[in-house]
Amino acid sequence: MTREEVSRQYHIPVEILREYESWGWCSIIKKVMDTHQYDDWDLKNLSMIMTLYDIGFCVDEVEHYMRLLLEKENTEIERIQILNKKRSAVLDEIHSCEKRLDRLDYLRYEICKDTNTKN
Repeated sequence: MTREEVSRQYHIPVEILREYESWGWCSIIKKVMDTHQYDDWDLKNLSMIMTLYDIGFCVDEVEHYMRLLLEKENTEIERIQILNKKRSAVLDEIHSCEKRLDRLDYLRYEICKDTNTKN
């Protein structure tokens, strides 16, 4: 796929793809007829980058995780620790949202209770 095709299919601006390329997260992109070509390995890495962003990683965390992933050897433990830490943070966020929702429901309940006693 060309850079432009990848940009359209994945809804990623070309400038961002160029930045990823400069970070070395893609293989040596082949240049065919003056057009950069992404292979399956590049698309797999791009998919991982997008997944990391989707689950809440910041740029520095994505970069660190991808460097570990591309090293391949003996990084599994560190990568699982990173994912466990992120998972814990997401669970904390969920619990916080649940508490807010409970408070909101209580306020709604109080309004409805007061309205029913006046009628």
